[in-house]
Amino acid sequence: MPHISIKLYPGRSEQQKVRFVEQIVKDAMSILESSEDSISVAIEEINPEDWVETVYKPEILNNPEKLYKKPGYNPVE
Repeated sequence: MPHISIKLYPGRSEQQKVRFVEQIVKDAMSILESSEDSISVAIEEINPEDWVETVYKPEILNNPEKLYKKPGYNPVE
């Protein structure tokens, strides 16, 4: 605990993804008082043309109660 799942568009370098995960792990350890061994992080790249159906509708639009940070865009309007 915790497992952190990140979905983003393709195009970031491996170095960017590694640095991003390293920072997330540091913050999770500090804020959640978790050990590094208890944290896992997954990155899934989603093509822009699939974003609305794969991510936006099922995870953002249909689950507003789970969002702690809402996006400033709405691709279905």
